[in-house]
Amino acid sequence: MVSLAADMVYEGARSVTGPLLAALGASALAVGLISGAGEAAALLLRLFSGPFADRTGRYWALTIFGYAMTAVCVPLLAVAPLLGGAGLAVAAFLIVAERVGKAVRSPAKSALLAEAAGAVGRGRGFAVHKALDQIGAFAGPLLVAALVAAAGTVWPALASLAIPGAVAMVLLVWLRRRFPAPVRSSPATAVPDTGGLPRRFYWFAASAAAATAGLVTFGLISYHASSAGGITLAAIPLLYAAAMAAEAIGALVTGHVYDRSGARVLYALPVLAAATPALALSGSVPAIIAGTMLWGVAVGVQDSTVKALVADLVPGHRRATAYGVFAAFQGGAALVGGALAGGLYGWSITALAVVVAVVQLLSAALLAVTMRKN
Repeated sequence: MVSLAADMVYEGARSVTGPLLAALGASALAVGLISGAGEAAALLLRLFSGPFADRTGRYWALTIFGYAMTAVCVPLLAVAPLLGGAGLAVAAFLIVAERVGKAVRSPAKSALLAEAAGAVGRGRGFAVHKALDQIGAFAGPLLVAALVAAAGTVWPALASLAIPGAVAMVLLVWLRRRFPAPVRSSPATAVPDTGGLPRRFYWFAASAAAATAGLVTFGLISYHASSAGGITLAAIPLLYAAAMAAEAIGALVTGHVYDRSGARVLYALPVLAAATPALALSGSVPAIIAGTMLWGVAVGVQDSTVKALVADLVPGHRRATAYGVFAAFQGGAALVGGALAGGLYGWSITALAVVVAVVQLLSAALLAVTMRKN
């Protein structure tokens, strides 16, 4: 429920960040640099926040502080249009600061979630979390769209996001009193920590990175759908909303199967990713829709069930560190994969589909190695 409320806040803001920055005088290059800097911060800083959470045991403090940065920075964007020439700089700072908040909280939050989900099955726990997360990601932009349409300007919509932000913070404070952080061993009984993570974790991180690199982005899918696929611009948000629903369903189904049958269900990820470009980048509207749904299911597996295996591969006192390292693997792979897919798309969609299939075969092979290693 915390993630549902928080996703309403930052996904609602992200749905209008581009128009907001443009209205403040930003060029297309500036918008790309600001959003890129934010996403880079959200992923790469986890390399530091994850180990810090494990070293200090301050899982709740980092989680609450990170969510507070989102709850404060996003509504403050409503002030930027009132600041004249300084508005663009303030908005850029707030956008990047919100992403830093995500980097601060994510490894600690995932460690807390893995601990709590142990009571119901980690596959199921991460799946339910992802499904509720997607409800917020769907509701936030809808709320913003309705308020922008009613007010004719963006700032009242941004200010309204303070409400779900406050709900998230109240829930966090209530949870903090009822649910303890993962218990750390006392110095007398602790197992010596050499600072490393299990080898199987790195094999799996490499497998997930390959899957991420070969999963075409919705940005490329939507570009193709609107420019060459015969889907109108007004219908693209509906296509995205349908993909978000598919993402939630994919997370729930694979999470349930993970708890019953184990990590073999993750072989579905490279299969889904390999099938996506052949459909989503075709010239047929039904095929594009089907491919987009496959993309949504793949992202659902990637963002939920994959995290359950990370939790099972790594000792409890090292999970925040592992999630930080894992995010760095995925972030680097997403950057490389996005550039590769964009370049190949302009040259040959067939070549793009073949390269994606080869990369997904590598992902499946690395997953097989992960499952064989002791």
